[in-house]
Amino acid sequence: MALRVTFVAAAGSSSLLAERFEDVRPLDQAGWHEVERAAHELLPLAAADLRYCSPSPRSRATGEGLGYAPLVQLALRDCDMGRWRGLTLGEAMAREPGAVDAWLADPWATPYGGESLPAFIGRVGGWLDTRPADGDCAVVAVAEPSVIRAALVYVLKAPPATYWSIDVRSLSTISVAGRAGRWSLRLDGARTQPTRA
Repeated sequence: MALRVTFVAAAGSSSLLAERFEDVRPLDQAGWHEVERAAHELLPLAAADLRYCSPSPRSRATGEGLGYAPLVQLALRDCDMGRWRGLTLGEAMAREPGAVDAWLADPWATPYGGESLPAFIGRVGGWLDTRPADGDCAVVAVAEPSVIRAALVYVLKAPPATYWSIDVRSLSTISVAGRAGRWSLRLDGARTQPTRA
């Protein structure tokens, strides 16, 4: 019997360059439009046996907007970025360029005084490993892109630095299946036809 967890990336609340560490801003108008456009495609996931979300305002709003009525999971919160909380990467770089370089070079580094990347990955993986697995169970979890990247690194048992090589776009989905300590990545067929440039 397999547990299947489908992650849905929260709708964006700003451009990627304006993304903030531990962003607590609500979903903006552009984000709500993203949710409206994707709702038809993502609504079937509301039939999951269990529905969760990260505690961030945009994850909760995305889950509610998609009709999931998700339960907030503190273990799915963003990485604790200490004194960099609320800053963009550019702002952190302007204030502490050496610290940002050290953080990007060493996954264990915490020059901001918060959680290390491996600790963050372990926390998210621990959440996965404690999901109920009675029979075939479908779970949907709306989460910040950073949380989904951490989950993928955990599932693939990849080195922590792999985290920086995973791009998670808003309202994208990815599924993992298995049970505690034995997860696999599931890539399903596209739900919509790709647009041509």
